Amino acid sequence: MARPTKWRKIENIPTIPYFVPSDKCVDEIPENILKLEELEAIRLKDLEGLEQSECAEKMQVSRPTFQRILLSAREKVADSLVNGKTIHIEGGNFTRHICPVKCMDCGKEWMESYENLESIKNGDYSCPECGSTKIACEQTCKGKFCRRNCWRHGRNSEQ
Repeated sequence: MARPTKWRKIENIPTIPYFVPSDKCVDEIPENILKLEELEAIRLKDLEGLEQSECAEKMQVSRPTFQRILLSAREKVADSLVNGKTIHIEGGNFTRHICPVKCMDCGKEWMESYENLESIKNGDYSCPECGSTKIACEQTCKGKFCRRNCWRHGRNSEQ
């Protein structure tokens, strides 16, 4: 059985999901789909100027995995620039944050993506071990991201 793909942590979600060559009709242009983690790899390495090991650490992946993500992204960008293709930024296997959580019934601990924490809060998510919906965030909530976003400490409590 293949190992599941790890979440790739990203910090930046673009507000503009398309880049289109200006001299062509949008309907006629072939496109390259750039995954959000590929865009993050380009941002960290080429825009921020970080070393690959630093980039990999920020994305919480291994350095070889970061290298594969970066090469894929650069290939798509180069193909789009040279061949006049649209770049559509969407999808991928990413998260904005990864938090430790714990089942209060069986004690199982695991890492969960920020995106799934909302379903944990609403009781729509269960422990993979025992099926319990009594799941708690184990984050100390001292980090900048968690203080702003953690559901355990009042995020969206007014909703």
